[in-house]
Amino acid sequence: MNERELPLQGIKVIEFCQVAAGPFCAMLLADFGADVIKIENVDGGDGMRKWPPINNGYSENFASLNRNKRSLALDLKSPEGKEIALKLCSEADVVVENNRPGVMDRLGLGYTQLSRINPALVYASISGFGQTGPRAAEGGFDVTIQAMAGVISVTGEDNGGPVKCGVPISDFSTGLYAAFSISSALRQVGIDGKGRFIDISLLGATLGVAALQTSEYFGTGVSPRKMGAAHPRNAPYEAFKSGDGHFVMAAGNDKLWRSVCEIVGRTDLPLDPRFKTNSDRAIHQVELRILLEGVFAKSSSAEWLEKFRAAGVPCAPINDYAAALSDPQVEAMGWIQNIELPGGVTARTFGSPVRLDGETLKIRQNPPALGEHNAEIIASLEAGKPAVPVQEKVA
Repeated sequence: MNERELPLQGIKVIEFCQVAAGPFCAMLLADFGADVIKIENVDGGDGMRKWPPINNGYSENFASLNRNKRSLALDLKSPEGKEIALKLCSEADVVVENNRPGVMDRLGLGYTQLSRINPALVYASISGFGQTGPRAAEGGFDVTIQAMAGVISVTGEDNGGPVKCGVPISDFSTGLYAAFSISSALRQVGIDGKGRFIDISLLGATLGVAALQTSEYFGTGVSPRKMGAAHPRNAPYEAFKSGDGHFVMAAGNDKLWRSVCEIVGRTDLPLDPRFKTNSDRAIHQVELRILLEGVFAKSSSAEWLEKFRAAGVPCAPINDYAAALSDPQVEAMGWIQNIELPGGVTARTFGSPVRLDGETLKIRQNPPALGEHNAEIIASLEAGKPAVPVQEKVA
């Protein structure tokens, strides 16, 4: 795909972010063509640069969230650093920051200050709890937000100890909300020329993606509970033990349920009052699981998966990431791409999962070393010209 065809080509984004939610948001914009300049502290830069795994001195965790960006190392507390940042923001379409509320204002780089010199600016602030309210000054990390937003209360086995979601869902759902909001605001700017201030919090985003859990509480007055891999409204719809391990099978409607009964040789079960409807099966799902696992114990997971797939019943092995990333569907979609880390080491990364017009989005720029693009960005400002990135050859 020609870069000119990317939807955000020509959009300039200035990123003042660290670790996950903000950098993920800015990377999504970069994947779709935006020119993202990541401003980092001269003293070490984004803290994720120190996160393992470290390959020849460079963090692959950092690389996974900072492709298609350029790095500018500045001391924002110095007059020179602030002047450069102000100049960049005055020409930008978007600013993304994920500092605690008030930090950017104290630096002279808050929305109020920048909107005076750039009225069309879309400014997105990402924080733990939002820019106002009784918790605004509190910091928030993924695990603390998962706890406060209720995610931990529904994760794990019933009667088990607290377990967080293994994927940092609060950080990344917030990044997704922010990228979507920014893209939407840019459309409005194109119509009326007026910038917008976007206030996005980890707490709000995490509650937002829990629509089924919050609606269950509003509808019943009872908080959802832990159910392991099971589902409160569907059955059989969970992980089952087989003769050699576990697999997941999801028969989410009556037609699929009848197919399951045929496969396990129990065509009498749909007539059982406990299992007639989805609601009935959900109420009696423990009994149903025990009954089905008595049959599943007679064969391996692979054998059951083959039978269910042949019948069109959704099912899956319980993969680790080695297995998930080696699935033939991942290869067919071209999601894993090579990148070159500073120092010349070639690594693999999971790129954008989005396809446009039948093509997977390609990585256009390798993840940057700290301050790698200082010279070209500052030179362009001194020349009074827009900073245009030099396209790299990605490994």
